[in-house]
Amino acid sequence: MNIKHCFLLIPGLTLILQSCKPTHSSNSYPHEKLPGNTPELFAPSMVNTDHIEINTVFNATFTELFFTRIIDGNFIIHHAELIDGHWTAPQPIQMFADQASNSVAIDPSITQDGNTMYFLGISPEDRANNALPDIYRSQKIDDQWQIASRVEYPISTETYAESYPVVVADGSLYFTSDRPGGLGKRDIYRAQYLGDGKFDTPENIGPEVNSEKNARGTYVSPDESLLITSGLTSERGFDVSFKDGSKWQTPVHIDLGEPLDNDWIYFCPYMSPDGKYFFFSKRYSNPPESGWKGVTKGEVYWVDAKNIWSLTRK
Repeated sequence: MNIKHCFLLIPGLTLILQSCKPTHSSNSYPHEKLPGNTPELFAPSMVNTDHIEINTVFNATFTELFFTRIIDGNFIIHHAELIDGHWTAPQPIQMFADQASNSVAIDPSITQDGNTMYFLGISPEDRANNALPDIYRSQKIDDQWQIASRVEYPISTETYAESYPVVVADGSLYFTSDRPGGLGKRDIYRAQYLGDGKFDTPENIGPEVNSEKNARGTYVSPDESLLITSGLTSERGFDVSFKDGSKWQTPVHIDLGEPLDNDWIYFCPYMSPDGKYFFFSKRYSNPPESGWKGVTKGEVYWVDAKNIWSLTRK
């Protein structure tokens, strides 16, 4: 299978950064202990189990969480709901009509109203043909997530890989692609939402973030003031870029509070909707060069986000 990928203090700027953070606060995380400055496993036994788990995200109101669990080579998005103050047990979401065949549903991103999910998808038919990933969309109707459909051109293409969709507050979509015209093998693009499920032509977000290196896992805040990605300044860990007006600033490497493990791949950056915690995933493959085919462990971590909010452009 070929999946394209799965992140100085200046006086006066601190207040600006603080104003970018969401004001919503929640004590409803499915975890008894909140993390400090060192990453910790998120929700052991609920999200992190003996299976391979990656990419935890929430809806904007902290009433539903999502993550991907890999079972027998099948990438399945699971979700849990906060009902009467208690989280339900995670359940798989059926995204493709052919539930019996292996497929890929990974890297979910949820609209602000909680009713639309974008994700990286490979249908059973495409996976059987070793096709490249596309961006898919599922709608929540009567509290049920529906069978997904591919987001059509100019988002998804027939001959190039589209991955890591991130939907922002106005419905516009960021994603990575190896389509022609990029600065590296994979660049980050933004497509303005036009309404009625349609998007304008995607635009490369520029050389400040994109380069000859490959952009991989990407997160963009709903207000588009902050971007976190992996694979730009280092092969391990994450980088953050803040927006100044309409221009992204030079990415700065994030200190996760512990040494990076060279035997693991870091990806799936995500900031909690209240701006307090940074989530990321790690995977281990044996042997390391076997990639997703040899993956034996995947884990979701979270850490206090204060160190990220204190970073700024040089």
